[in-house]
Amino acid sequence: MEQLVLDMGLAPQPSLDNYLAEPQHEALSHLRSWVANPLRSPVPTLLWGSGGVGKTHLLLAVRQSLEAQGQGVGWLDAQLDSLPAFNEHWSAVILDDCHLYTAAQQAAAFNWFVNAQTPAAGVPRWVLAAADRPPADLPVREDLRTRLGWGHVFQLQPLSQANRCRVLRQAADDRGVFLSDEVMDFMLKRFARDLGSLMALLDQLDGYALRTQRPITIPLIRSMLEGS
Repeated sequence: MEQLVLDMGLAPQPSLDNYLAEPQHEALSHLRSWVANPLRSPVPTLLWGSGGVGKTHLLLAVRQSLEAQGQGVGWLDAQLDSLPAFNEHWSAVILDDCHLYTAAQQAAAFNWFVNAQTPAAGVPRWVLAAADRPPADLPVREDLRTRLGWGHVFQLQPLSQANRCRVLRQAADDRGVFLSDEVMDFMLKRFARDLGSLMALLDQLDGYALRTQRPITIPLIRSMLEGS
């Protein structure tokens, strides 16, 4: 499906509250516990799993929670070309999509990791990372790979179809969008079923429906595709 450039609706910000806990109870509980007390001496955490299981959602939710508390956060993902130096005022370092890092990004991530865990001020910072595979299999430099794997490691499991439907319907409800069972069934049968693709599709549909002032129906979906 070709990506459309459309006016988007008001999608809710990622949070720990709007992430479906099942079947990720252990990982979500760990993140909630740490965010509630970010100044404690932390152990690094790595979340891994296939695309669409919500890794970036959780990392963004943690960053938002910390920033709402007035904490500084260092953020690095594979899309960033500008790589700032480590900042002693950060209370956490968050590393997304580690499996996609270039050599320069790996060097920056290693520097941030070392400075976060052995800071000059003597107060360790939390390192939270995400990747699509376990740390032993990451295609990154050895010193970074071993550090990413020595703390807490959680595998995020793909959602069942029933849970994907729950997440999709909740996301639509949060936008004030009605999705009929017929539309849900059409989306799940005709498009990629991973959660990331479904959320992107919902964003596109929401924007197209707003622009055309029409409800989301199967004819609207077909119209959007024909116009792409």
